[in-house]
Amino acid sequence: MTEPLALASRRGRWVVAATVLGSSMALLDGTVVNIALPHIGEDLNSGVAGLQWTLSGYTLALASLILLGGALGDRWGRRRVFVWGTVWFAVASLLCGIAPDITFLVIARILQGVGAALLTPGSLAIISASLREEDRGAAIGLWSGLGGVAGAIGPLFGGWLVEVAGWRSVFLLNIPLAIVVVWAAVRHVPESRDPHPPEHLDVVGSACAVVGLGALTYGLIEVNPIVGLVGVLALCLFVVVERRSPSALVPPSLFRSRMFVAANLVTLAVYAALGGVFFLLVLQLQLVAGYSPVAAGVATVPITLALLLLSSRAGSYAQTHGPRLPMTVGPAVAAVGLVLMTRIGPDASYLTVVLPGVLVFGLGLAVMVAPLTAAVLGSVPVEQSGIASGVNNAVARTSQLLAVAALPALVGIDAESLVDPSSFSDGFRYAMYICVALLLIGAAIAATLIRTPTVEPVQESDSVACKPHCDLTGPAVQPNPMRD
Repeated sequence: MTEPLALASRRGRWVVAATVLGSSMALLDGTVVNIALPHIGEDLNSGVAGLQWTLSGYTLALASLILLGGALGDRWGRRRVFVWGTVWFAVASLLCGIAPDITFLVIARILQGVGAALLTPGSLAIISASLREEDRGAAIGLWSGLGGVAGAIGPLFGGWLVEVAGWRSVFLLNIPLAIVVVWAAVRHVPESRDPHPPEHLDVVGSACAVVGLGALTYGLIEVNPIVGLVGVLALCLFVVVERRSPSALVPPSLFRSRMFVAANLVTLAVYAALGGVFFLLVLQLQLVAGYSPVAAGVATVPITLALLLLSSRAGSYAQTHGPRLPMTVGPAVAAVGLVLMTRIGPDASYLTVVLPGVLVFGLGLAVMVAPLTAAVLGSVPVEQSGIASGVNNAVARTSQLLAVAALPALVGIDAESLVDPSSFSDGFRYAMYICVALLLIGAAIAATLIRTPTVEPVQESDSVACKPHCDLTGPAVQPNPMRD
């Protein structure tokens, strides 16, 4: 076993740099692509379904494979799988950048998601396994903070890239970044693995998850009830497999905790709303309000800034007073922000129309996301905190995936809407009200099922005790809620 590194050492700093750059690369490709969607649709002559698949293909692969990716790192070496994922991600990004049509792009995006599922869980796991115990808290905070900076500048930089170099540059930029990540990881990151991994990988469970989510997503986007039913049946089979598997990706024992179940139900409702909002808002700003890609990117930055500035205070409140109140108030405040966003229309003024809704929405998220993480981590024994957070991550991504797949058909947004601002604007408004309902459902679940006892803060040793392949901080730690 390699001697743990000091954060202040040259090699320790390189470990943080490599993991931050790798995870930020995957994060930004889950968000910046939103800004490029109108240009992708116009250049590749794609309708709404193609744009949905451009986002959903990536999220589908990431959501269904992220726990398996972490398990592979534990078994075969976290640095090795992280490097494999980065190389895979870079090759898939190249394919995205040269895509001749929307079908090719969607396939390449699915491959990108596979790469992200390999590299994302490894980023934080490498920090936990490589650095000295006394430095891990500071390193994880640095990882989170730098990821927040990337989340804040990502939409602005992505919009500028789209305007200056075209939408393909958003993908091609990943190639030099990936080269730096691979070089830093191979040269400076020590190898680590679980000395006692499960005897077998849960391949059957992973296959059921992939088939279930894939078929359900296809059924929603293409409005095909038969394929959607196949997806539902596959997901039911996934539950059966997980209950019987000795090496289950999702241990059934987690769901004996009422708090864990409640926190994930809140996640399911709230993150579905976030998926719909971030998919449709940037389209509304560009197609209807006439914003440039840069302006649309800048428009959403206050949401990220609110999360960066206020999340730690909300987390501290949850540790002292319990997560129930902020998890109830936060979604309700965010819902008010969405009601304000329904005023966005042709030539909407940013200061008087867009900014109020974005600010209130960001404030609501800032109140909610850290307490949600506290509820997840505080609901299970310390030794299960890593896998619990990983499951919560998968729930968040899955709900976003299904929202992006289902919302356009529900509100009547189709291919013609992309060239008819009035039709798209009507659909956007209806979609925002559906997202308001989802946020209020999340608030009601929190008020009813989340209990108020003080949530004990998670100590550094807690993070070490759990299997570090999972994202130890849940979906809340990434300051941008569309983080894949």
